This record gives sequence, structure tokens and C-alpha cells, in this order.
Amino acid sequence: MDLSRVAVRAKLKVRHEPHWQRLGVGRFLGFRPSKVGGAGTFVCKYRESGVSRVVHSLGDFGNLPQNERFSVAKREAEKWFDHVQSGGSSKPVTVGEVCKRYAATRPEAEQRFKLYVYGEPLARVAIHRLKKAEVLKWREALAAKPARVTRRKSGEQITRPRSAGDLNRNMTVLRAALNLAKDDGLVVTDTAWAFALRPVPGADRRRNLYLDRKQRLALLQHTSNEAAPFIRALCLLPLRPGALAALTVGDFDSRRAELTISHDKAGQARKILLPLQIATLLKEQSRGKLPAAPLFTRADGKAWNKATWRIPIREAVRAAKLPAAVSAYTLRHSTITDLVTGGLDILTVAQVSGTSAQMIERHYAHLQRKLAADALARLVL
Repeated sequence: MDLSRVAVRAKLKVRHEPHWQRLGVGRFLGFRPSKVGGAGTFVCKYRESGVSRVVHSLGDFGNLPQNERFSVAKREAEKWFDHVQSGGSSKPVTVGEVCKRYAATRPEAEQRFKLYVYGEPLARVAIHRLKKAEVLKWREALAAKPARVTRRKSGEQITRPRSAGDLNRNMTVLRAALNLAKDDGLVVTDTAWAFALRPVPGADRRRNLYLDRKQRLALLQHTSNEAAPFIRALCLLPLRPGALAALTVGDFDSRRAELTISHDKAGQARKILLPLQIATLLKEQSRGKLPAAPLFTRADGKAWNKATWRIPIREAVRAAKLPAAVSAYTLRHSTITDLVTGGLDILTVAQVSGTSAQMIERHYAHLQRKLAADALARLVL
């Protein structure tokens, strides 16, 4: 049967089983006429020794002239055959579904996807049919979209032009989700996003705002009683603020003085052995609370979040006469800096802080030059 001919397709009987045309060994292109006089639907079928029959819908291509639909359907079918034969999943999975799978254990990724992916046309594209042009279009739209400064649900929203660093962070999490889909066999190539999601070079420069111990102590002295435990923990642990806020009482083992960080950008849970001072602080915060309760809470019993920890930090910064740009992340940077300059090896710093050794090397390796010079000095005969 020659489905390439419009006249042939027009005379086909309406039935549930498509009318098939063999394209090659185990490869078939089919057409199912519409019951109501529509364009009809193209499907394809793949069979291989040891593999059960797999049918995949291609669509009606109703936006194309009748004489062009077969050739386009055939081209799409061949792409799908190659995808399945190379080990790709035979079940269509959209970019949005891929992101949901990746974000299942990564709250920060889920928040970014809600803001920038799920509501976009890109989310509805099957990952094995994803094209570089579609990813580039998403990237360009995100780069042009202002970044929010305020997080309030109502009232005037303050925005700023999106920085290259912010664009990189959002592209990084999407790239990680797509790479995971490739690792899982949902797609056999990363051609669609390998180039389109390359980071802007030089955007994530080294953080330079650092608070020494005296400045951090001044910050704590001017922090409200409500926020003091949370801010103190930020000064004592090199954790992301969001990861600290997500801790529950059950994450802290007071008997072993061990803390489990389960919800973090890093993805995998990790455990940290705590010194006495930090363990005592966490023990005080967990007293009288159920295991599922937030470890650090506000006065109303709710967990801290970006919108609520900003205010007390800003007020304390102003009262302590510290640089106005100080933020919760400044405290993380300051603790990591102290760990590196204190002589802790980069790999251990990376493990404790929940980031890669490459990232620590990129932003903090310069701090070890003095340690290296001192070590060399001890070699002098």
C-alpha cells in the first residue's frame, strides 16, 4: 500500500487498526482515517527480534498541505525508529515530566521549574523530539524576562534585569534534569541542549563579600531573638540557607551529634558530624518538637524561607553598620572561606557544604596560596 498518495489515503476505510506501509525491516508507517472527515492520524510501528510491537502516534500534520504530510510523517517516524533502536525509551516523555522526575527530591529545582519551565511551551515537547531551536527560544525568553526582587503575592512587584549568573543557575538545573533523562534512556543524545544550555562564561565570578568572625558576631548581637538561632546556625554551618530552613527535628541525631541534610540543591542526602557548640544549638531548637517539625522555626511555628529571613538579616546588617549587600549567602561564603583558610582540604569542604570540589576550587582555591607558601617555608633547610 502506497500511503504517500493523497488519493489512496482518501479511499481508505475507517477502522481502529491503522492501514500500514512497510518502510523497512520491523519498521512500519500507518494511517488511520478520521471518522468525521478530519485530516486522519499518522502512526508508526516498530518490531525487532525479542522486542514486542511498539506503536507510536505521530499526529495528523493537519497544518501542512495534503501532499506534504506523508513525507513529514515518514521523516518523524524514521527519527523515532532510530531513537528506539539506539536504546531510547519507546514511551513519549515530555520535558515537563522529565523535570518533575528530577525535582522529586530537589525542592529548589521544583521551585525553579514552577517559575520558568512548567508553564512554557518547552514543557509540553516530548524529549526525544526536542530541537535545539526550541531550547534556544526558551533560553532567550528567560534571559529577557526580568528577575523578581520582591516575593510578595500581592501589591507592587519590584524587578531587575536578569543577570547572566541567574540565567546560568536556571539553565544548570534544566540541563541536569535533561542529562538525567538521557542517563535513564529516555533519549539517546543531548544534541538539543548541549549547546543551547551552555553557561554564559565569566558570569559566576568569585564571591568577594566576606564577614570575619568579629563582623558575624556583631550581626548576631543585632539580630532579633526570633531570628537569632537561624542566623547563628548560618554562621556556624556552611549550608545553603534553603537547606538549613528545610531541616526537620528528625534530621538531627542528638545522641550521635549527627545532622542529615536531605533537602538541598546537591540532591543526595549527606551527614555531618557536629562539634559540641553546634550540637547544643540544634538540641535546644529540637526540644519539645515532633520529628517532622521544622528544626528552626519563626514565632508562629512555621519554617523560615527566603521571604522571611531577608527582613531580620537586613535589619541586623543596618544596625551593625555592615555592608548593605550582606545576605544569608554571605554567611555561607564566609564559613566556607574560614574552612578553606583553616586548612581543611577542598574535597572535605565540598562534601560538608554540599557542592562539587570543582566549584570550591573555582571560587576558593586562591585562598590556599598562603597555606602553600607557609608549607613551603617549613621545607627550608
